[in-house]
Parts: sequence; C-alpha cells; structure tokens
Amino acid sequence: MNPGILYALCAYVIWGMFPIYFKSLHEIPPLEVLMYRMVWALVFLAMVLSVRRQWAWLGPVLRQPKILAGFTASALLLSSNWFLYIWAVNQDRVVDASLGYFMTPLVNVLLGSVILREKLRRLQWMAVGMAALGVLWLTWQSGHPPWVSLMIGITFGMYGLLRKTAALGALEGLSLETMLLFPLALISLLYMSAQGAHGFGDASTTTKWLMIASGPITAIPLLMFAAAARLVPLSTMGLMQYITPTLQLLAGIWLYHEPFGGARLIGFAAIWIALLLYTIDGLWSSYGRAKKSAQDKDSDK
Repeated sequence: MNPGILYALCAYVIWGMFPIYFKSLHEIPPLEVLMYRMVWALVFLAMVLSVRRQWAWLGPVLRQPKILAGFTASALLLSSNWFLYIWAVNQDRVVDASLGYFMTPLVNVLLGSVILREKLRRLQWMAVGMAALGVLWLTWQSGHPPWVSLMIGITFGMYGLLRKTAALGALEGLSLETMLLFPLALISLLYMSAQGAHGFGDASTTTKWLMIASGPITAIPLLMFAAAARLVPLSTMGLMQYITPTLQLLAGIWLYHEPFGGARLIGFAAIWIALLLYTIDGLWSSYGRAKKSAQDKDSDK
C-alpha cells in the first residue's frame, strides 16, 4: 500500500473530526481560541524545526519583502478561515461549515479563471453553474445567502491560491505564517486579559490541555497532507479531499442534530452534482494527459 494514501487518509479524517475538538473548547470564546491556536501552533512548529535543524530558510526569507508580503496575506486569510470555522462550530453551524469546504474546489476553479486567467473546460463551467444554482436555491429558501459557507469557501480557496504560488514548503510556510500572526495574537491576548477576559484562565484543566494541544492538532495533519501530496497522484488526492467535509456534515447531522431538511438537501445535492462534474473532468483530463504522454513515448522509440 502506498504510504501516501495512509498519510492523506489520516489528515482528512483528523480535519473531519475538528467539529468534535472545537466543540470541546466551548468554555473559551472563539476569538480567544483562535489566538491561542496561533500561539501553540507556533510553539509546536518551532519545536519541529529545531528537532529537524531546519531554520536555514528563515534568514533569506526575512530579507525578501515580496515573500513576506505574500505570506502576510496568506496568514490573514488562514486566520480568517480558522476564526469563521471555530465560530461556526460553536454556533451550532457545523453543517454550514461543511458546505463551505465542499465548495472550496469549485471556488478554486473560479479563482483560477478570474485571477490566473485559466481557461475553463466545458465540464468545469457546468460544475460552477450547478454550484451557483445550489447557492441561489439555499439563498431563496433561507431568505439570505449562505454567508458562513461562502466565506469559509472563499477564504480557504484564496489561501490555497496564494500557497499554490508560494516559495516555501508546507512546514516552512505554515511556520512563517504563524510567526507573522504571533504578534497579533500576543497583543490581542494581552488586551483581552486587561479587559477582564480570562476564558483560558477560568477554563477547566481538561479544556486547558485541549487548547495547548491545538499546536500539534493544527500542524500534524498539514504535514501529513504535504507528505501525501508528494507520494499520491493529484487525481487521488482530489477524490480523497471530500472525506473531510463529509465527516463534518455527518457530525453536524448525527452528533449535534442540526437541521437538514428536504429544502436544504436540494441545495447540497446541487453542490454535490457540481463536485461530481468537477471530479469527472479532473479524471478525464488526467487520463488524457497520461494517454498523450504514452503516445509521445511510443513515437520517440
């Protein structure tokens, strides 16, 4: 068995279980959870970099304003996505959060077309159109757009776009992002403390340890994902990515009994059909490239 499959499976399952983890931190306000997550993630990543003696990249990067500006933008998008997700989970909107991550691949396609000027194929346009119909249906049924889902999908999609062209790997990139966010997190926590907000200090011992564990819980699945990406074909990773929002959706419905009636199911079904079209297009494109590569090799013989 390809070990990359196991790495990817573990990463996607851990992310899929995040609603259970963040629900357990309900004693601490979402904004404070976000700030402590930044701090403990940096602590853990610094330990990993120290064990691996992998600090040489930092000096040159700090002397390149363009790279720092790009990672500052990606760090702000990542922190926004984290906050929206934590808030949604604690507001009993796990189903909405899962829809946001179902939307992310389609947001990536749309961003690629608008920003990178990538030409979309017919099935990709059909997928984007079907997703738009799903969003319009949900908007009509609820009387307002699914803002939480849209913002989660957009922030994570834009984050992925920036990281796609980034000059650093997963470990170095996440480490730099948390370094850039650390001053903001520290100042915010000091301000909250001065204003009398002591969510972490007043929390139970179990909650405190769970909060401290946010460092490895944040970093480990990302490192597994990075390792898997080097070992597993992109088409396989594309199929496996739906494990995460599927588990989150099931948690929202079965564990937390969030409403998921027929009208809402129709909107989700439209998104799922869009994802099916997107997946078929990806697989067909991969097959076409593989076939062309094989033909080119045969013609060279």
